[in-house]
Amino acid sequence: MEAFMALLNTLSSFIWGPFTLVLLLGVGIYLSLGLKLLPWRRIPYAFRQLIASRKATGDGEISPFNALMTAMSATVGTGNIAGVATAIFIGGPGAIFWMWITALVGMATKYGEAVLAVKYRETDDNGQYVGGPMYYIKNGLGAGWGWLAFLFALFGTIAAFGIGNMVQSNSVAAAMYSNFQVEHHLTGGIIAVLTALVILGGIKRLGIVAGKLVPFMALIYIAGSLLIIISNFSEVPTALAMIVDSAFNGTAATGGFAGAAVMMGIQMGIARGIFSNEAGLGSAPIAHAAAQTNSPVRQGLIAMLGTFIDTLVICTMTALVIIISGVWTSGETGASLSSMAYGNLLPFGEYIITFGLVIFAFTTILGWSYYGERCASYLFGKGIILPYRILWIVAIFMGAFLKVNLIWVLADVMNGFMALPNLIALALLSPVIFAVTKEYLASNGKN
Repeated sequence: MEAFMALLNTLSSFIWGPFTLVLLLGVGIYLSLGLKLLPWRRIPYAFRQLIASRKATGDGEISPFNALMTAMSATVGTGNIAGVATAIFIGGPGAIFWMWITALVGMATKYGEAVLAVKYRETDDNGQYVGGPMYYIKNGLGAGWGWLAFLFALFGTIAAFGIGNMVQSNSVAAAMYSNFQVEHHLTGGIIAVLTALVILGGIKRLGIVAGKLVPFMALIYIAGSLLIIISNFSEVPTALAMIVDSAFNGTAATGGFAGAAVMMGIQMGIARGIFSNEAGLGSAPIAHAAAQTNSPVRQGLIAMLGTFIDTLVICTMTALVIIISGVWTSGETGASLSSMAYGNLLPFGEYIITFGLVIFAFTTILGWSYYGERCASYLFGKGIILPYRILWIVAIFMGAFLKVNLIWVLADVMNGFMALPNLIALALLSPVIFAVTKEYLASNGKN
């Protein structure tokens, strides 16, 4: 096991090394500039489109609103609680700055992914709309790039069990045992049963559940975080200054914190940022391809809001609470660090973390089950869907028992392998993204 862990750590260091980080940020910056900062300029317009999209009339399986909620059900998860805490523990407060940068350029990346997903989507043998990177690679770049589409689908099929399954059930089981002494096997069993009730009903049932749960859980978590931040508002400027300073000067060792160099802050900030908002990973466009819409650009604008809400709002709130509390130097990490921070600053604050973690993780499991089965069905046909769902449910139960360090590193490695084919495709298909956007803006003016 130690040899396997060492191998995973080596792979993680390689896949999240300079090449991937430059490619990830480079593609995001290139798309942002090519779109003339449209994702930043059109945030109010995107929110108006999101509100209006509850009553959709276009072709597709679920409303554009529920498509975003399905995508956010997968992105708003343990990365917002345990992932932020882990980033601070390893990379120092400066890691949060690089999470922000990843999100800002990631909005253009997420926009481009959804535009291509809708433009190049297909209907399967059951007449349902399907899409995502494997389809826009195949249909956008041509048959000669089929190998790249195959690689993305392969990595996506495997990666789903890390980032979207075992990481989530493991974090929930640990939190439930720590706070309520609920045994791991019981937590894993309950989550597995609840997941089965939803995913066996397909994307439409998943979209309905996500459309109800995601807004509810986000509002509860944001309200609790805001209460702490407002109550300690005088500490916010100091916390923000620490984040910015640490991003460029590193963080000295103090208390139980071992210290972190600038490069470690960058690496952890980008890796955990991608784990949280998934911009560039290629997962979210799989959900957006099922949206009832005839406008790739309109869905792209709605899609980019997922990155904005996930990282620039929810992750930032978690980070501020952890830093303001001062417990980030305690030596704790993951969900335990977040729970300690909230508990120290708010009566029963640790229960906000527990409740948020449970709901966030559950919806992430639901969203990623769809991503994984879409990738698997691309490779093996629709006959694989039922066996994949059964294996998915079993993995949830097993994930509750595994060691968290192994799962986190495995998730990081698989995330990186997924991102590479998708980023290459986004760069090559960027002229299509720019052309479709220009045509939409010409037709819709400043609406």
